[in-house]
Amino acid sequence: MKVLYFAWLREKIGTAEEDLPLPPGVTDVQGLLDWLRARGGGHAEALADPNLVRVAVNQTYVGADHPLGDGDEVALFPPVTGG
Repeated sequence: MKVLYFAWLREKIGTAEEDLPLPPGVTDVQGLLDWLRARGGGHAEALADPNLVRVAVNQTYVGADHPLGDGDEVALFPPVTGG
């Protein structure tokens, strides 16, 4: 699975992307966010408030209960405002 980080999430975590195996027991977006936050450091800081993180799986916005698979691309980014 490829995890992409954008904007201030990338800055806090310290990388733009990671290639990770799907962690054991992680089946959906919420599980992945919990697992990433539990890694500590920049991940914990960046993902501390789930209301400030939007998620897309394979380039489609999804909710926390969206299922994940090993080959998915998961993008994490702050809410986007238009003008």
